[in-house]
Amino acid sequence: MSSVLYDTPGPRAKRRNVLFTVVFAILVLLLLWWVWLKMDDKDLWASAQWKPFLESQAWTTYLLPGLANTLKAAALAMVIALPLGAVFGIARLSDHRWVRGASGTVVEFFRAIPVLLLMLFANEIYARSTDISSEDRPLYAVVTGLVLYNSAVLAEVVKAGILALPKGQTEAAYAIGLRKGQTMSNVLLPQAVTAMLPAIVSQLVVIVKDTALGGVMIGFTELLNSRGTLAANYANVIPSFIVVAIMYIVLNFILTSFASWLERRMRRSKRSTGAVLGADKVDDLNAAEIGGS
Repeated sequence: MSSVLYDTPGPRAKRRNVLFTVVFAILVLLLLWWVWLKMDDKDLWASAQWKPFLESQAWTTYLLPGLANTLKAAALAMVIALPLGAVFGIARLSDHRWVRGASGTVVEFFRAIPVLLLMLFANEIYARSTDISSEDRPLYAVVTGLVLYNSAVLAEVVKAGILALPKGQTEAAYAIGLRKGQTMSNVLLPQAVTAMLPAIVSQLVVIVKDTALGGVMIGFTELLNSRGTLAANYANVIPSFIVVAIMYIVLNFILTSFASWLERRMRRSKRSTGAVLGADKVDDLNAAEIGGS
């Protein structure tokens, strides 16, 4: 099917695409074969290298506790960064210049600093200015760095998602008597969330992976850091990297699959509701807001 941006390939283009696909597949297979041979020359496929992963001790002592710490840090950062990013994103659209300026300064500042630097800085602040124990300090530093950086990025995602909506949505809301706060919470945000969901999930995946920075630099015992201890004890560096990489792939696949399911569900629910908000409902909504304030 042809469109403005895409033309249906003809017979020659189809043959060329098939040829490119076959050549690429052959190159990938050759690369995998070369990697297999190199690992085989180093005896990395020997059963002794992989045997620890068939025993419970390697999982219960190293990998599963490291995975639990990774999920804990990522979950805390997500729970804090999502609402904080939404607040700053909405603030950047405020009618008040000082609100836009302050939120924009905060967002641009933390978005420009590498997340690793934020973790290191937070770790030093906690070490010099608080009574947090040395065991808990890496977790606090990792979560702080992730929250500061990712809330700034999510603020831009929220801002872009709201601005991407047609202006007619805002104009229609104002036309039936909704104020700006009501328009934002009842009209714009519910529609923007569905459009923003893929970008938000991508950032959540980044949060999960960035927890490894804390393990490398400040000793946070997350999954990658625990892998290092396991590899030192069992002398299986490459196999441990492969196993941990597979664990990260599975974890992020579960996260993205859940987000895809949630997005489809949200879109179906919006298509299934077609109630029209009448003038009496708008009056009730305004009265309820006035009464609650």
